Amino acid sequence: MVYDLFIIGGGVNGTGIARDAAGRGLSVALCEKGDFAEGTSSKSSKLVHGGLRYLEYYEFRLVREALIEREVLLRSASHIIWPLRFLLPHSPEQRPAWMVRLGLLLYDHLGGRKILPASRGLRLDSVPEGAALKPQFQRGFEYSDCWVDDARLVVLNALDAAARGAKIMPRTTLVSARRQDGRWMADLVASDGTRISLEAKAIVNAAGPLVDEVQGRGLGQNDGPLVRRVKGSHIIVPKFFEGEHAFILQNDDGRVIFIIPYQGDLALIGTTDITLSGDEPADTITDAETDYLIAAVNRYLVRPLARSDIRASYAGVRPLHEDHAANASAVSRDYVLDVKSDGGAAPVLSVFGGKITTFRKLAEHALAQLQPWFPHMTPPWTAQAFLPGGDIPGADFAGFARQLAAQNPWLPEAMLMHYARLYGTRARDLLGDATSLADLGQHFGASLYEREIRFLVAQEWAQTGEDILMRRTKYYLRLDAGAQAAVAAFVTELRNSA
Repeated sequence: MVYDLFIIGGGVNGTGIARDAAGRGLSVALCEKGDFAEGTSSKSSKLVHGGLRYLEYYEFRLVREALIEREVLLRSASHIIWPLRFLLPHSPEQRPAWMVRLGLLLYDHLGGRKILPASRGLRLDSVPEGAALKPQFQRGFEYSDCWVDDARLVVLNALDAAARGAKIMPRTTLVSARRQDGRWMADLVASDGTRISLEAKAIVNAAGPLVDEVQGRGLGQNDGPLVRRVKGSHIIVPKFFEGEHAFILQNDDGRVIFIIPYQGDLALIGTTDITLSGDEPADTITDAETDYLIAAVNRYLVRPLARSDIRASYAGVRPLHEDHAANASAVSRDYVLDVKSDGGAAPVLSVFGGKITTFRKLAEHALAQLQPWFPHMTPPWTAQAFLPGGDIPGADFAGFARQLAAQNPWLPEAMLMHYARLYGTRARDLLGDATSLADLGQHFGASLYEREIRFLVAQEWAQTGEDILMRRTKYYLRLDAGAQAAVAAFVTELRNSA
């Protein structure tokens, strides 16, 4: 079979393009060298947002596109994306109050906001949300953005692409690809050593931080480094404030730090901006980054955080387009799409930069660039479509959760919310005919039972305990080392018996 499109990379951009293309009638194959969202796309700050601070860099087009997308995505997947109110304590040493208020008014109106409430000013010493802050921070602002389960967003795009006919190949590495007779001939190898050859009319290089390497070593195109690898690290601590709001804190270096409610009783704090140029650790937080985050938040908190409060941490690399900005924080989060062909045949489109919020528009723009090679491609469609599990009437997640609870009165509330949030309407497929906890099989701790593991292995390409605990769920934060080892052993046994 000759595919129309072969996509390299199983992050949010690669799976988003695969989903869109498959829905437009193109035949699609996608390979990912590891698990879906194993890299950048599971290590974000987990926000669907316009990017308030990007206004300072005059990136109005990017902010407007992201603000519009914020509500499009909220409607399409209200189980994994939901509104979040951000509290911004005013720190006059960084930005004057009039500038912050003006920026928030622009933020309210730039994207044609319809669902989310507008920003407002408030006195922090007279609202419960200000209780965690030092008394000198008396004035503040509040505005809206959204939270997203980033890793599940990627898996849902892959699921929808597969449902529309795409061939999805996790743990499959591109060895090389070459142009031959106006097409691409690609050689791949799966994790079990199986060799795969495929033929495609066009290639999309969406390999994230490895896009330069794929372009050079994999595709034989040596254009020099076009990606700036910027590391962002986060820490996770026990939640130290009441309420479901988040904080955005201005730091004295001009950057901002987020504090976000996370997994119920935890708080996620980030992020850093470190340009990687050599062998610096890319997947672990450094002591210097940890100190930076703690110092930035302690400037505001009544009860300061200490290293001993940290429950977990993670770090990831943002593959930003190299624009030679001196400061990593000033590098544009916008995306650049580069198309090259061989005399008009066998194009390769490489994706540089981008952010989770704009992945759907990036996919539309990528396919618009490839339209000349696929004149039969149907029009864009994803703006009005649901992601798997997101077909919740009126995007009323609370109403859906009540309905699911009424249908399954035997489920503990924490488990019901876990299933509703991760799977949306697909939770009914997971639960099937179960009428008691005993029907869910072996219990591994917290709310994790055998049935969910089997569902993730059978339906969502999970192949290891880490796939399940780190990316499909966040149970690594709840299970001890022994329980995590038991999950890994069960997954191995399950796959060996298949």
